[in-house]
Parts: sequence; C-alpha cells; structure tokens
Amino acid sequence: MRLDELGGRRVALWGFGREGRATLAALTAMAIPPAEIAIVSDTPPTDAERAPAANLPWLQGEAGVARLCASDVVVRSPGISRYRDDALRVVAATHVTTATNLWGAEHAGEAVIAVTGSKGKSTTSSLIDHLARAAGLRTVLAGNIGIPLLAHLHPDPPPQLWVVELSSHQISDLDWSPRVGVLLNLYREHLDWHGTEARYFGDKLNLFAHRPGMVAVLNREDARTRAFAPAVPGRHVWFGDPAGYHTDGGSILWRDERLIDGDVLQLRGRHNLLNACAALTALEEAGYEVRSLVPALSEFRPLRHRLEPVGDTGGVTFVNDSIATIPEATVAALDALEGRPVVLIAGGFDRGQDYGPLARRLRRDRGVLAVVTLPPSGNRLAVELAALPHPPPVLPATDLGEAVRLARAHAEPGSVMLLSPGAPSYGAFRDFEARGDAFRALVADGEPSTPA
Repeated sequence: MRLDELGGRRVALWGFGREGRATLAALTAMAIPPAEIAIVSDTPPTDAERAPAANLPWLQGEAGVARLCASDVVVRSPGISRYRDDALRVVAATHVTTATNLWGAEHAGEAVIAVTGSKGKSTTSSLIDHLARAAGLRTVLAGNIGIPLLAHLHPDPPPQLWVVELSSHQISDLDWSPRVGVLLNLYREHLDWHGTEARYFGDKLNLFAHRPGMVAVLNREDARTRAFAPAVPGRHVWFGDPAGYHTDGGSILWRDERLIDGDVLQLRGRHNLLNACAALTALEEAGYEVRSLVPALSEFRPLRHRLEPVGDTGGVTFVNDSIATIPEATVAALDALEGRPVVLIAGGFDRGQDYGPLARRLRRDRGVLAVVTLPPSGNRLAVELAALPHPPPVLPATDLGEAVRLARAHAEPGSVMLLSPGAPSYGAFRDFEARGDAFRALVADGEPSTPA
C-alpha cells in the first residue's frame, strides 16, 4: 500500500512516538489527505505528547480498539506488538500497515542497504553511511536509529544510497526486502513483544523474504546465524569469515591481507571490528569499491551510549554502555575493555534472560573489581555470582544514583567504571538513552569542580 492510497480514507495511527508523529506529518502534507485521522495509544498522552495532534481524537482502551477496527486503514507503530490479543482483533477487522511498509512502497526498488541484528545495528548502519559519504555518495541514514523513514519520504535531491536500520518489530510484517540485507547476529531478545524465541528469530529473517536474488550479508562468527542460514533466501555473502572481511581481534583483514589495525580506530572491541567488516561487505555487495575507504574507519566516532567514554577523574574512566540491554552485550563490552580493571554496574528490567554466561565472565582474575547490581534482573545476576567460586564483591543498589556512588567507592586509579546493564531500562527510565544520559549527569556531578 502506497501512502497516497490513504487519501480520503478513515485512518487510525496506533501509537504516537517518533514514527507516529512522522506518519501524521506525511499524511497531513498529502495533496488529498485522509478524510479522518484518529490516534490510539495504550495510555493517555501528556500535554506535550498531544500538542502535535491537538485537534485530533485520541483514544485508549476498548474505545480505542473499536476505533481501530472501524477504520479503513490502521498504521501500527513498532512499539505495539502485532501478537497482542487486541492487535489480532484489529488485523481481523481492517487493513493494518506500518510506516516502514508505507515507505517501502515508495522506495524499496531503489539502492537500499538494510541492517538488522540483535546488537550492533546502529553502529553498523552508521559505519555504512560514514564510508559511503567518504566515497562521495549522497546518502540518507534512517529507520530504527531514531530517524523515521517517513521523515525522509521524498528528499530533494534524492539519495544515491539509503541506509536503513530495522528492528525485529519493524521487520516482523515487512512486505518488501532491500537489495542488500545485513544480519549481524541473533541473540535471545524482545520476547515480551514476539512471545517466543523462535518467533523472534523468524521475524528477523523476514527481512530477506520478499526479493528473489537479493544479497544476504551474514556473520560467520555468530552460531545462530550459521544455524539459520539455510532458511535465508538470496545469495549469501559472509563476513567474519577468512574468505572475506574478518578480524583476528586486533585488525581488520581481507583474506590474508591486513587492512587496518584496531588500535587506530576509535571503536573498541572485537564486536565493533566485526561491525566494520559487515559495513565493508555490505557496501561492496551494493556495488561500491571499498578498499580505498578503509582509512576512513579511523575517523568514525562511537555512537552515544555505546562504549562511550563520558568522564575521566582521578585516573578512573567512566564508560556509558547503556545500549547493552542483553547480557551478551555486556560480555562484549567487558571483552572490549580487557586489560583494564572494571567496576561493572548491571541490572534493570527483567525479561528472563540467561545471566549465567555473564556471571562466569565476571571473574576477579579477569580484572573485575566489583559488580554493582540494579533490581530486578541484577538480583538474579547476584544469585548466579554467589554460586561461583571466588566471585568479585557484589554490591546491591536501589537506583542508578546509589549504584554510581557504590561503584566510585570500589574503583581504583587506572580502572573503568562501566555502565553496561545487560537489561532494558523499563520502569526506571524511558529508554536506554535516558538511562545513559542520567549516568553521564551523575558522573559529571561527582567530578571535582574546576578552580576559578
């Protein structure tokens, strides 16, 4: 369904975050706008949330579901799980689409590289965009990275390359596929939205289901990606493979050729070297010469909340890795900082993740000075640690402020205080970005003032 097909029809927007606001702007800018637009959300809006749609009906609860079912078209936001009971009622009653599919109807035939994976999507998408711009290409980077696709419906001049980050929520009912799709990894994640691990993995693979002959860029180092590869249509091209772009943990290589050493990059960690390999592979498969672009990797700065240094006081470096919402991401962060003593702050909303592997990584002989835990998932991590021989000190905290104070007390000169929660922030913060911003502010508040 194209956006202009919504003209003159009764439309409901289900959810009104970034994508919902961009969808409303696109609808109201149409030559023939919808005859009616209503907004449905799970909770009543604040005054600030309501301001962009002050003149539109805004409903919740059963009245909202009834309005959705009575609409000609519903545009569902990614935060609304399509597996909820009310979502099943709505899809049985009317046509449901998404902003991602509306955008795809306009642009899916163009030069699009789409990136997904449980972790690393934003960094890899940004790396692709960075390298493409270094090659002189006109690009648009959008999608789950925080820039709604419909905010870039018809840029003038049009880009030569679209770089699109897509979450599992956006892919689950995707009805188009890009020319090049990148799958970085598959970890147990978002079960509250997808319901089961198998469904989550299946929804991720839907990225590759709608374009015969597309290129699937896959991670040879990721065991689950290897296991699911036979179910991925299209031509497979592997990174993290000795036959292509890969890493030995210290450098990026093409086969046996060493292209660039990791110590000249601002990105840290093997996982980020793999992200760079994915970016190089995707651009090459999209038809661009990339070898001459490798030096530009050294100019790429880490994104906010992703192993981001936010302070250095008294010989202690403070690192914000709030993006780490699963324990596997925390393990990757610890590995990236190998060689420096670490005080870890971990825990948050509990989605039933397995904290055993993380607990086994938190060893004194690998430089872990202490672990400060945040409830509720931090409580489970503490139990896992208590069952291990000679665990590091475990310090329970009630909130992030107390966690930072406890972590400061156990940090030593030359060490790192690492916020890498291994859990989402729900209940304590709006999202991982708000949590990271709060950590940054707490670090700044604890720094000694500069003399006048």
